[in-house]
Amino acid sequence: MYGNLRKIVSLNKEAFMKILLLYYSYGGNTHRAARHIQKILGCDVQEILTVTPYSGDYNSVVSQGKREVEEGYEPPVRPFDKDLDHYDTVILGTPVWWYTFAPAVKTVLNAADWNGKTVYPFATNGGWIGHTFRDMKTACAGADVKQGLNIRFDGDQMQTSIAEIDRWTAEIKEE
Repeated sequence: MYGNLRKIVSLNKEAFMKILLLYYSYGGNTHRAARHIQKILGCDVQEILTVTPYSGDYNSVVSQGKREVEEGYEPPVRPFDKDLDHYDTVILGTPVWWYTFAPAVKTVLNAADWNGKTVYPFATNGGWIGHTFRDMKTACAGADVKQGLNIRFDGDQMQTSIAEIDRWTAEIKEE
């Protein structure tokens, strides 16, 4: 009798636990990683888009990004199609900008209520991850922030193996 009840409770938990993959991508690397993760999990996805996209050559955007990070700037972002309040679990992706998350991600992190959510962060970078995950954990106050995944790139060539991304994603499925 109780075995069936446990099975029903387990099935109901799965039915109501919603996962959102929320990410920002400037150059496309974070987008590629996010789409791979989404394909495995079959979860909802929401891209963070700034109202005014970054423009200019790569070096100009890098300089602008550095200034924005140093100043704590939060660029306006476009409204979401998805309501964060309807999700228990958020997979949060960002490129690393000057050793932390991108300013557009900061806008979202500071505007959302993270209480009671589970957050799985991932970050893409071509150098050093810096304090990105520590900063995410601090910004997601009230959330259970899990072990992050650092996805390395050399230009547009992914250095982190697909198998490593798949292992990390499998842990999310198991929880």
